[in-house]
Amino acid sequence: MTLAYVLHLAAYSDGVLYVLALLLLLALTVTLDRFWYFRRTLLQGARVVRAVAGHERLGAAELARLGSEAGRLPEAALLTAAAEHAALGADALAGRLDEAILLIAPRIDRGLWVLDTIVTLAPLLGLFGTIIGMFHAFSVLASPGHAPTAVTGGVADALVATASGIFIAMLGLAAFNTLQNRVRLVLLQLDTVRTMVLNRLAAGAPALRAVAAGE
Repeated sequence: MTLAYVLHLAAYSDGVLYVLALLLLLALTVTLDRFWYFRRTLLQGARVVRAVAGHERLGAAELARLGSEAGRLPEAALLTAAAEHAALGADALAGRLDEAILLIAPRIDRGLWVLDTIVTLAPLLGLFGTIIGMFHAFSVLASPGHAPTAVTGGVADALVATASGIFIAMLGLAAFNTLQNRVRLVLLQLDTVRTMVLNRLAAGAPALRAVAAGE
């Protein structure tokens, strides 16, 4: 397939193929960015989970240290919130940690709406490009002495837009579902850290109360 033929196909769809190419580039950019983010977040988040699991008891100082070591991971905000509100009761602290997770969640699935939009938009744009191409193909019938191959060839060229749109949608759907699964795994890590923190603060609570009472 030569460049001249590709340009011919794009012109045949009145530029819709250019828009589809832009959508493909955007989908690949979002996919690569999010794949890299989730790979790093899951690997480093697993180390945070192991670090929290390595403590029998946790206090505000240990939580603050773990939050600092987590850097820019989602777990950092959760551990920092736990350190700031460690003196609260279990129910109040659990509410604070749930609130922290809700604030973190939009940052985790950022950009996935773009893939979701492309999955829906690409086939529709492809169909639109094919309809425009059909107009060009059947306009040949109005010309005197037209050749039948001109119409059939035009129809074949017009269908390229639909095929391109469906192809982009299939790639986008596979990437979207894979990334959604990564979002679920990150949220599971956060919920695991939340449960571990609550359990270890509860384990340390009797000792802290005894110290406060002078026993």
